Amino acid sequence: MSVKDNNLTGIEIFPYDEKWEKTFQSIEDVLKSNLGDLIICVEHVGSTSVKGLRAKPILDIDVVIEDYSVLPAVIKSLQKIGYYHQENWSFEGREAFGRKDKLVPWDGKNPNWMEHHLYVCNKDSTELARHLLFRNYLRNNPEAVAEYEQLKNDLAMTAKDRANYTESKTKFVTKILEKAIGNISS
Repeated sequence: MSVKDNNLTGIEIFPYDEKWEKTFQSIEDVLKSNLGDLIICVEHVGSTSVKGLRAKPILDIDVVIEDYSVLPAVIKSLQKIGYYHQENWSFEGREAFGRKDKLVPWDGKNPNWMEHHLYVCNKDSTELARHLLFRNYLRNNPEAVAEYEQLKNDLAMTAKDRANYTESKTKFVTKILEKAIGNISS
């Protein structure tokens, strides 16, 4: 059951679903087989990557590259399987990609993939580091997961729109990142 009743934003928060991880692994396989040596790894980040955390059923995926010298080849390879570069959503260290349709990534099996956001990040990207720190902190701190879940549920019911929902999570995310960095420093 999702959080939706009296929801002003249309944002639905669903209980954690094991299929999120399985779908990520399937997409990861397609990406790795098509990008090969162009990439270092593929990371499942965001709320769907944290077991037990309620979330919008949208995967966040970071494809990690060594540096920007391989980006043109990565873009070309991603285009072959149905992604397109969203330069207007990109910034230094994180390139955004959209999907031409629900069959993307095209893998010859034509599944109807669940919604996902795909980013290409260089290995030294601040955004990649933030994604991994936040994910790893939540994976290791159940009390932070409970607090984040409550915040997300509340915002799904009260935020003015999707932009306000995302913006309103920033303070919590910043607090978690500061704790995660503090843990590394100690």
